[in-house]
Amino acid sequence: MDNSKGKKQIPLRLSAKLWEEISQWAEEEFRSVNGQIEYLLSDCVKDRKKGRGPAPSAKKEKDE
Repeated sequence: MDNSKGKKQIPLRLSAKLWEEISQWAEEEFRSVNGQIEYLLSDCVKDRKKGRGPAPSAKKEKDE
């Protein structure tokens, strides 16, 4: 299967705590963990394109 125009596969390492948080969130929204991560990333990209930039917590971490 040619993924040049489809979805890309990437290895992703998450802490057990983050995985559990995302897993619970995904379950609440009736998504798979993969679907939840894709949704969150897409939402962040849309916000960035609208000029809203990163979330305040991301800005704080970057400044530290």
